[in-house]
This record gives sequence, C-alpha cells and structure tokens, in this order.
Amino acid sequence: MKAARNKTIDLSIEEGKGYLDRCIKVSEPVGVESFIDKTIIGDCLEVLPLLPNSFIDLLIVDPPYNLNKEFHGKRFKKTSDDTYEEYTENWLKAIIPHLKEDATIYVCCDWLSSLSIGCVLKRHFHIQNRITWQREKGRGALSNWKNGMEDIWFATNSKDYTFNVEDVKVRRKVVAPYRVEGQPKDWEETAEGNFRNTYPSNFWDDISIPYWSMAENTAHPTQKPEKLLAKLILASSNPGDVVFDPFLGSGSTSVVAKKLGRHFVGIEVNPQYCIWAEKRLEMADSDKTIQGYADGVFWERNTNGLQRKTRLSR
Repeated sequence: MKAARNKTIDLSIEEGKGYLDRCIKVSEPVGVESFIDKTIIGDCLEVLPLLPNSFIDLLIVDPPYNLNKEFHGKRFKKTSDDTYEEYTENWLKAIIPHLKEDATIYVCCDWLSSLSIGCVLKRHFHIQNRITWQREKGRGALSNWKNGMEDIWFATNSKDYTFNVEDVKVRRKVVAPYRVEGQPKDWEETAEGNFRNTYPSNFWDDISIPYWSMAENTAHPTQKPEKLLAKLILASSNPGDVVFDPFLGSGSTSVVAKKLGRHFVGIEVNPQYCIWAEKRLEMADSDKTIQGYADGVFWERNTNGLQRKTRLSR
C-alpha cells in the first residue's frame, strides 16, 4: 500500500489495459493524420521507415545511456564506445528523413555517452551548444566523483531554426538590489522577495528530479522532469508544431508538448511505459501545470515564489 501522499504512477499492464488500447501500432506506411497526438507502441527502428518524411519540427531524444540498465523487463547492456556510436548512428539516420528543414534536435546523455553522441550529431547537424543540467542528486561513489550532472546536445538541421529566448527566462533572486532614483533597476520587488528575469545559460541548476509526492512521477528508472522538457519545447518550437520522441519512456515529452499547445508523437517499445504515458496524457486534460514554471517564467528551485505559484495553480 502506498502512502496517501505518494502520487507515483505505477499501473501494471493488467490494471492499465484501457490505456494500452489507446496506443497505436504501425505496420504499413501511414500519413501524419493517423498518428499525430498518439503514442505508437513498437521499436522505433521498425516504425520509423513507415512514417512520412518531413513532419518533425522538434526532435527530443532520451536514448538508453551506455550503461547496464534494467527497464521493467527490457535490459540495455553496456557496450564499447564504437558499438554505442554505431547504435546512435543507426537510430539517428532512421529519423533524419522525417525532420523538417528548420528542425531542432536535442539529445540527452550522461558524461560518457555524451562523447559518442556528440561525434555522431556533428556529422549530420549544426551543433549549437551543449546544455549541462544538475540532477540535484546522484549515487555516491567511493573511488570517483559522484555523477550529479547530465548533458543535452542542442543541434539544428540547418542554420534557420526557432529559438524563443523570451519564453525561457529564469526568475532568480536578487541578492544585492540596485536602484536608480529609488526605483528597482532591471529587477522586480514583490511580496515574496526581489527577483530578476534572466536569460538562460547552458547550465541549469533549477531542475528537480520527479519524486513520490509529485503528480508527474512514475516508476520509470530514468524519467526526465517536465520542467526540463518545458524549457526545450518552449525555446525550440511554436504552438501547433510537432514534437517527436522516438524513445518516449513514461511520456514526459508528449505530456509537456500537450500542456504547452504543441502536437506530439512518441514511440515506445515497452507496453508498461506506454500505459504510464497514456495515463499522464489523460491527466494533462485537466491539469496543465508544470512544476517550477508559472507566469511565463521558470522559477529557481526551492524558492518561495515557486512554492506559492505551485500551490495556487493546483
């Protein structure tokens, strides 16, 4: 029995059959209208050749890292750097025909797989940046530094791409407020404190990993936070664009795209995760809040303003 405040989504396949029935299978060439705003159940390498060309505005990929990892009955086995690079090349080449000319690409990785993924992306795209985000927690290590960071490669299909910087400003506390003629200079004075909306950098220290009392949390072992996905989607797509994730997992990319008024398509091979994704998509019909994002800005982690906004939006 879970505690009353434990909101973790962990429906079994038997319990979630109704959600699994909402997913679609693709066994022959199809048009966009048949899978838009859907979860496709299947192996992305088998599904991708059946999808039409040039429909993706924003590609977000969170592939298995080059680690030994168990994913509820499906295991990814660590391999050599060369083999992992070949694996990355295979799924990436399968996706490239489906990208629009002005598409943006984000690929998640840890420090080790980042080396391989960066090399592959460089062969095919314009590398714009590499984001590093702080996981806030990590496993302890006795003979090495604890891994508390992950990377996200930011690339584009061409030199023409979307970047809505005004939509991803970060609200930070002002430690030493500067005034001109007694008035705030480039900052805002509020009942919750003094804040400034700042342009985002490629280091993110305001992300909270989903945990048991958060509505977005699932039993997926490597779930990405909705706040993290919201930054990528708001910056690099516009309302009505198509956001695509070929390794959907528990559905974070699709859920956030839906909350932010984008179309979504996700492919996931594990039926357990498809169920959790569909459950979360259903929840998004009535609750479009994103923890840490309110009033058009991203709040610093654990700020009073963030806590207040989150309470008011629920």
